[in-house]
Amino acid sequence: MIVNLQSSGWEIIYHRAHALLAAQIAGNWDTSECFYRPYEIIATISHHDDLERGWEDAQITEAGAPQDFTLDPLTVVEDLYDHIDGALHRGRWVALLTSMHLCFLMQSQKDDNHKVAEFLENQEKKQKQWREEMELNQENAKAAYNFMQWCDRLSLILCQRKIPDAGRALEITNGPEGESYWLRQLDSGNVTIDPWPFTADTFALSIDTCHLTQLQFESDEALREALKAAPRKITTWSLSRSND
Repeated sequence: MIVNLQSSGWEIIYHRAHALLAAQIAGNWDTSECFYRPYEIIATISHHDDLERGWEDAQITEAGAPQDFTLDPLTVVEDLYDHIDGALHRGRWVALLTSMHLCFLMQSQKDDNHKVAEFLENQEKKQKQWREEMELNQENAKAAYNFMQWCDRLSLILCQRKIPDAGRALEITNGPEGESYWLRQLDSGNVTIDPWPFTADTFALSIDTCHLTQLQFESDEALREALKAAPRKITTWSLSRSND
């Protein structure tokens, strides 16, 4: 889960909500002529973080604070296989993109964990098999995954409250064809992306966020119980094309 410290306590954003926000971002991009089977790409984005089980996985830090996902790098490899098997129930295209995403996330661990190395080797073979079965070349698959990664990254910037102040620009990541995109906040408070990649000139994104006023917890279980009872609110971001 994503944990943000605010003046009133902790803002908690579950990874499934973050993935839903990424899917909303993807849905506002004109994908009709850009990608192979675009609706399945959006479905993949919406479910790409289903490994997280919400408050069931919630843990505290040594100081008793809710633990942000960046402080918990450990992943059970068997869960990765299960996640891809679940994606395959939606289809090979969904499974392929999900596999590419998990391989990207786990790449840095392959030299230190033989199970991860085996997983990556297995998935490389699976990805090749699925591409051949769908008669899809590697370049098109990579462009679609770049798009998925771009939406994921923009969603994470928003969820982690990393929009720069004073109109300063922040690079998101490269887009589907390798082009650079930048985010900044307008004087109106809306967020803009340069170059503007969306069909509408302005639109809103929103997700549910949880809020805790208690700053410290005695145990993981105490945090989980607090999260179950935590009030929720709709958090919204407005995006607009810049007139500059």
